[in-house]
Amino acid sequence: MTSQSTPLKPPRLRSAERIGLILIMPRLIGVLIFKLLPILASLGISFTDFHLLRPQETSFIGLENYRTFFQDEVVGFVLFATLRIALTTIPLQMFASILLAALLNSPRLRARTMLRTLFFIPSIIPSIAILFMWFGFTDPTTGWLNRLILQPLGLGGQGGIFAEGFQDFFFAISSLWSIGPGMLIILGAMQSISSEVHEAARVDGAGPFTRFFSITLPLISPAIFFALVINLITIFGGVVLLDRGNTFSGGSSPYDGYLSYFIFERMDLGYAASLAWVFFILVMLTVIWLFRSSRRWVFYPGSES
Repeated sequence: MTSQSTPLKPPRLRSAERIGLILIMPRLIGVLIFKLLPILASLGISFTDFHLLRPQETSFIGLENYRTFFQDEVVGFVLFATLRIALTTIPLQMFASILLAALLNSPRLRARTMLRTLFFIPSIIPSIAILFMWFGFTDPTTGWLNRLILQPLGLGGQGGIFAEGFQDFFFAISSLWSIGPGMLIILGAMQSISSEVHEAARVDGAGPFTRFFSITLPLISPAIFFALVINLITIFGGVVLLDRGNTFSGGSSPYDGYLSYFIFERMDLGYAASLAWVFFILVMLTVIWLFRSSRRWVFYPGSES
């Protein structure tokens, strides 16, 4: 009997693998210590009545926090408010990303490299700086929105960033500042499409809109799907500043703001952890549904139809 042995990897390849593992080891250790362990710790805290000011009185209460979650009337309100913002913001982000990518991919556009940089820069500006900018722009007494736009047109004053009906508009518009990464992902997918495909369609009489909707969009659907998942996960954000005494502490979505309230105002870390875990499960279920539905509208080259 002859035994088949697994072929050994070349020494150069094994050395490259070891070097690669050494290089990513700090990142892996950081993810383990600063990400995975705190996440698992928060799961354990969600089964306790942990209070930030009285940690020595912490006791195990089982599923009591989760029962409180389903009895909390405010949870339903902030969940639907967050869903409404997501349904408004994510399509706007995707539309803007695809539109900008298509414009920047046009060979007729001049200074494309500079424009890509300019459109990407806002996504790396800290959110607190954007918030300061909007506070100044919408200030009821000194803001440019009232003094230079609304009042000269005789449209009356605007009540500031927290005015009724303006918060959703502010969140949707400010979310456009973060479309840079998604725009670059979609732009890279567009640039990977062979020009011969478009030339063949042009020879067959297909116009620019037909080529875009029948060729470009299906071929970049994996990039669109990836950007969609990233936007879905990041749209809920996190606390702006972990300082309960700061004016800007809070969340970037109603649900996140409610969670921050229990952490920094009520000091009830146990119930806040249960809120975070329920929301995490809901987001993961949504992502799983997106992955299952992607089989119907995402085209992967080389996959069987």
